Amino acid sequence: MTAKGLILHILGTGGGRHVMISQRRRTAGLRLVHGDTHVHIDPGPGGLVFSNWAGLSPQKLSCLIITHCHPDHYSDAEVFIEAMTRGTTAKQGMLAGTKSVIRGTNGIGPCISNYHKNLIRELIELREGINFEVGDLGITATKAEHSDPFSVGLRIETPFGDVGYTSDTGYFSGLSDSYRNLELLLLCTMWPRGNRLNIHLNTDDALKLIMESQPKVCLMTHFGMRMLNADPEKEAEFLTGETGIPVYAATDGLQVRLGDKIILQGPRKKDAPIVIEN
Repeated sequence: MTAKGLILHILGTGGGRHVMISQRRRTAGLRLVHGDTHVHIDPGPGGLVFSNWAGLSPQKLSCLIITHCHPDHYSDAEVFIEAMTRGTTAKQGMLAGTKSVIRGTNGIGPCISNYHKNLIRELIELREGINFEVGDLGITATKAEHSDPFSVGLRIETPFGDVGYTSDTGYFSGLSDSYRNLELLLLCTMWPRGNRLNIHLNTDDALKLIMESQPKVCLMTHFGMRMLNADPEKEAEFLTGETGIPVYAATDGLQVRLGDKIILQGPRKKDAPIVIEN
């Protein structure tokens, strides 16, 4: 895959404490790369290891985003901050995190020390509607409803169309308002059909959200044990059949390129690319 366009590296597709502990799926987060702009989202356990495995030096980071204060989303964050600041020798880079991440509140967090917060050039406290720019990317925090009450999702404006990332949230009326007119929607879908969990999306919730928001392409990710046991690919096939919208179950190491086409490329040499015409 060439560097042309924007590349989204799915470094990990696991979510929840049991998958995080077992590493049945990685919990390394996401890396957005557009030219010299590198943004890492939700660096859970394995974030550092699998960034390097993918050839994505953490020292290239422009910005680190943490959507809430749970360890499967933040555990490698301070290591990334040290890398982003060239081993603490340069005051540079951005950190964007919620109140719980940055300051701590109501017994939750903080998950970033004052020492590490003082290393970076710019600190952004995320809440619904807050927006900022990193290179040519415009990032807006979107509403989420989760056990960390300060959790947010993300809407990312790129030169190749907008990308949505629900992060961890339950379904609620109005959730789709943040995710309309997207090229790509990343759905953190913890559990399969028939398994209701109010603070996370399951496949039934994903179906409602896809039907309401009508993205061009969807990727399911952030799988819990029940989803892995049910087979995420079967759940994705169900959603494709019900919605008529291409839905894929992400795999660890998947790359997604947004440009004149959307191209999904698996991590193995034998993986044939999936090309979705605009």
